[in-house]
Amino acid sequence: MKKQSMNKSVGLAVSVMLASTSLLAACSSTKEGGTDSTKKPAAPMTEAGKYPVSTAETITSWEQINSNLTTFFPNLADSPFGKQLEKETGIKVKYSHPADGQSKEQFNLLIASNNLTDVIEYDWNSSYPGGPEKAIADKVILPLNELIDKHAPNLKKRLEQDKELNKMLKTDSGKYYVFPMIRPDNGLVFRGPMIRKDWLDELQLSVPSTIDEWYTVLKAFKEKKNASAPFTAQYSNELNIQDAFIGAFQTANRYYIDDQGKVKYGPVDPQFKEALTLLRKWYAEGLIDKDFALNTDSKSYDNKMLSNASGATVGLLSGGMGRWMESGKKQDPKFQLVAAPYPTLKKGERAFIGQRDFKYNPAASKAVTTAAKNPELAIRWLDYAYSEKGSMLFNFGIEGESYTMQNGKPAFTDKITKDPKYNLQQMVSQFTKPNGPFPGDSRKSFNTFKEQDEAIAIWEQTDAAKHVLPLFITPTIEESKEVAKINTAIASYKEEMFVKFVMGKEPLDKFDDYVKRIKDMGSDKVVKIYQDAYDRYNKR
Repeated sequence: MKKQSMNKSVGLAVSVMLASTSLLAACSSTKEGGTDSTKKPAAPMTEAGKYPVSTAETITSWEQINSNLTTFFPNLADSPFGKQLEKETGIKVKYSHPADGQSKEQFNLLIASNNLTDVIEYDWNSSYPGGPEKAIADKVILPLNELIDKHAPNLKKRLEQDKELNKMLKTDSGKYYVFPMIRPDNGLVFRGPMIRKDWLDELQLSVPSTIDEWYTVLKAFKEKKNASAPFTAQYSNELNIQDAFIGAFQTANRYYIDDQGKVKYGPVDPQFKEALTLLRKWYAEGLIDKDFALNTDSKSYDNKMLSNASGATVGLLSGGMGRWMESGKKQDPKFQLVAAPYPTLKKGERAFIGQRDFKYNPAASKAVTTAAKNPELAIRWLDYAYSEKGSMLFNFGIEGESYTMQNGKPAFTDKITKDPKYNLQQMVSQFTKPNGPFPGDSRKSFNTFKEQDEAIAIWEQTDAAKHVLPLFITPTIEESKEVAKINTAIASYKEEMFVKFVMGKEPLDKFDDYVKRIKDMGSDKVVKIYQDAYDRYNKR
């Protein structure tokens, strides 16, 4: 595969796929920057693990750009972080960024084009049909075992020291396939229900913990605060509520693991109908955002949370609660968001499921493609993030500018934390990489409010650790082909019917027909494949 510029990649992809006008428009907005990737003679490189590397070559990387960074720069290469990374590694990089909210479509176009960048940061487990084993078999990405062994001493050391992480990063056949985003132990829970505490205080209501209490609160928000969308949430191929409300019925809006360790598909559970009945009732009464399926970008979502249209959501700790508190308090000093527990049916119950990630985050990890002319150089570049100095750059930025050492611990400078115009997340995004393939540092915190510190302790009070199915289990190639075909059809139909059921466009009397159709599509086959893969993973 020849490596060309992203514009040519996407252009060819469009011609190959005869993509729709909307996708064509999406691709035309791809942002590019950095140094030209014209072939140059390779220069002798320094020893593995030593930086800066001596090379005249440029590598290319396709990855989502942090939405906070686009406030300042259109491309990662132009940011202080991008420039510092080039300086410290000695490696020039040309970045291509999909347009906000269109990464899935543009990833598919990129793969179809057969004109890939050297590295791609994306979820190779869930978003590539057939998963990493299939991506390797299709000769899209490289198996990394030998490359890591020879050219990535920093990641190799971590894998040798952390057997759990080592197990997560392999396929069942033993192939490494990405450089991982590694979450610290205190960074596994970062999303959950949140609610306007200033509204609750005004209405003399407590933070809700049960379904009935939530109903009372949302009804009060609508009737007494004139909220047009008392509860809202972001919509990204599905309503992103991390199983809040649905989990109260001992099921999930996804594949999950039950109390007996068996894989199940939640949307066909009998109790899922009860969850849909609840959401349908709330929607009909105007308690759920009537336009929730249109909240596909952060701007419309932000607007509802900051305009008093909405008083509750399920959102991120930093990118949601922290950002909204920063902006909201400028408009109204009383503006306050606090975490609410994942709701249950009965007071005092422990929530069945909620958001909880694993140490390895597939969604922000990088694979090296077969298009890479110099995969060793790409590996060297990626491995820098796992070195001591590289980790500090990725987590905290540039010493003396974005952070200083205080009593042996890194602390963000006033330049970052006290900017009069921009919030902490926006300032930090210029000097670090908020998400991506690097080891997260437990000392890093974007929290600027005590409410954020308190939120994690509230949201982690669930049994998610027992019930969330790992995203990095790896079915065999043949299994993956079947899963990809079946799940694509199921996911599309399930989400179509979810929206119709909630909005009342389909009566819930048709739930049994809906279940039958999903089972006819092959959901039971997928459950068995996932069960076998999960069992194999546990035996690695």
